[in-house]
Amino acid sequence: MADNVHHPAHYTAGPIECIDAIDAATTGLNGPEAYNTGQVIKYIWRWKRKNGLEDLRKCRWYLDRLITKLEGESDGVQEPQTTSP
Repeated sequence: MADNVHHPAHYTAGPIECIDAIDAATTGLNGPEAYNTGQVIKYIWRWKRKNGLEDLRKCRWYLDRLITKLEGESDGVQEPQTTSP
């Protein structure tokens, strides 16, 4: 019998559960950064198994919030340079 409360199928991919990926990805982040990052992961994780385009739009909404917050914090701070392969 499926456990839709503790282990819903749309949050499980093979042996990995979304909550475990969120925990790992948000370790060391502050409140809003952790929350928004977790939401991005949640919606990108489940989009194909649950709400499709609606989940992708929600993911974008949380990602935009995170980007806006970080851009506001980095005013006057130069971003690290990256090189393309």
